[in-house]
Amino acid sequence: MSSFAIVGSGFRSSIYWEVAAGLAGVDCVGVVTRRPRALPVPAYDSVGALLRDHKVDFVVTSTTPAVTPHLIAESVGRGLPVLTETPPAWSADEIVDLWHTVGAAQLVQVAEQYHLMPLHAARLAAVRAGAVGRVGQVHVSSTQLYHAVSLLRRFLGVGLEGATIRAGRFAAPLVNPLDRGGWTGDLEPHDATTTLATLDFGAGRSGVYDFTDNQTRNLLRTRRLLVRGSHGELSDETVVHLVDATTITRTTFSRRQTGHDLDLNGYATDHIALGDQVYWRNAWPHARWTDDELAIAALLTRMAAWVDGEGPEPYPLVEGCTDQLLALAITEAAETGRAVRVEPATVLA
Repeated sequence: MSSFAIVGSGFRSSIYWEVAAGLAGVDCVGVVTRRPRALPVPAYDSVGALLRDHKVDFVVTSTTPAVTPHLIAESVGRGLPVLTETPPAWSADEIVDLWHTVGAAQLVQVAEQYHLMPLHAARLAAVRAGAVGRVGQVHVSSTQLYHAVSLLRRFLGVGLEGATIRAGRFAAPLVNPLDRGGWTGDLEPHDATTTLATLDFGAGRSGVYDFTDNQTRNLLRTRRLLVRGSHGELSDETVVHLVDATTITRTTFSRRQTGHDLDLNGYATDHIALGDQVYWRNAWPHARWTDDELAIAALLTRMAAWVDGEGPEPYPLVEGCTDQLLALAITEAAETGRAVRVEPATVLA
């Protein structure tokens, strides 16, 4: 059994103790919070106070970027592995300072969950299996900045390579029926900004970032993914593939969802397949979790395995830092109208 503590009790914190409660091998022993209140796990006012009561295998920092780097450094200073919420730091200077402070310790992982969500995980597995050949371009329109950059890099197979980024912003009226707090009740259109950016990684690899304000929660805007390769392309849930000199196939990802109609085998996403090939299978079919919760379950499980020396790093700090450096360059390019060149390997040297 691996145990962990959460530092912070904000918007994202609860998902960790809620998911941990359904995992057999991971236990949340407490939360460090500045706002004492009733929680389903023990609350403490400092990391030191929590550690006097519990021995933990790692900590999760779920705090604002303004304080996260300090908390990461404090935990690493205690010899504790850290799983930090995104982004690990905000500005480029803070990213560099954090990397130089804790990077060498190799104790920090980033809670980047999007590539672990069931459909993304299935699509990524299919692409890596050669479903579209060699990938040259990826277009992501679903989530903001560092999350989208992570998906772009994963599908392109890009590491710390540099990129030239160009971007622009465009405003148009949009009704915003849902936000973080739920249904807004507001039926009036308000100007929403769309940021479009191109990321040129060289060697025939490029990405398109396309995001509209609140797109992750506004159901009037869909979430889209396009992966173009040498032998076909993946468009949302459809794969077009060149089989031989005269045959092109079109196959769609299918999600088996139990609990519908007369399928009485629980209520969960069971698996996601492309044709007869299963590319993602639910390891917790009885938990009735959302896609986001399933991704966090995968993160916590992988973090516990890595800390125990039984698995690879879930998402190393250098990856999260690279995502944020590229995200900052998108913002700079959109604000200035100029092309921005960023070299993560050089910045983090």
